[in-house]
Amino acid sequence: MGLLAGLAGLLPHTGVRAAQPSPRGKAVILVVGDSLSAEYGLKRGSGWVALMEQRLAAEKIDAQVINASVSGDTTSGGRSRLPALLNQHHPSVVIIELGGNDALRGLPLTMTQDNLQAMTSAAQASGAKVLLVGMQMPPNYGKDYGARFAALYADVAKANKAALVPFLLKGVGDVPDSARLFQADRIHPNESAHPTILNNVWPTVKKLIP
Repeated sequence: MGLLAGLAGLLPHTGVRAAQPSPRGKAVILVVGDSLSAEYGLKRGSGWVALMEQRLAAEKIDAQVINASVSGDTTSGGRSRLPALLNQHHPSVVIIELGGNDALRGLPLTMTQDNLQAMTSAAQASGAKVLLVGMQMPPNYGKDYGARFAALYADVAKANKAALVPFLLKGVGDVPDSARLFQADRIHPNESAHPTILNNVWPTVKKLIP
């Protein structure tokens, strides 16, 4: 239930966290994601992206985080938005957390892979390092579909020598008592789950920061 809930949580919601260009010379981490990164249903500053910003400060790492995540977004939406974001922010690292909505809407896996590939290529061409953050489908989608969906991220990462976190919700959506880690709607991870989500991503992000 938790994993399905976590995936179903990628629903339309309000826009993007305000972002400003970074001071010259400071590393910029650009996050392009959906509701799992956009603090859906959470108080501002409690989602994993905000927690990452706090950890950077605590470890005295000079980097700015731009959260350009939009709830309900697909890889097509991210692909269309990315060029302007790259031009505006000139990121050092681009974290791509998209794809769950593609699967929920029944979009072709080939299209999702093509979009992830295009986003990765564009980010790398701009000089940024890329981290692909994967998602997994619940069992009712079928074993074969789930395996092929999960493999998209690994295939794109390998082809482009990009970094990969295989499953954003590891330890949240795949544990027996996962219901306690979701909001009352049983769709979106709650505040207590986001430190775990950050811990899934942080070791890889830290290695990518110049």
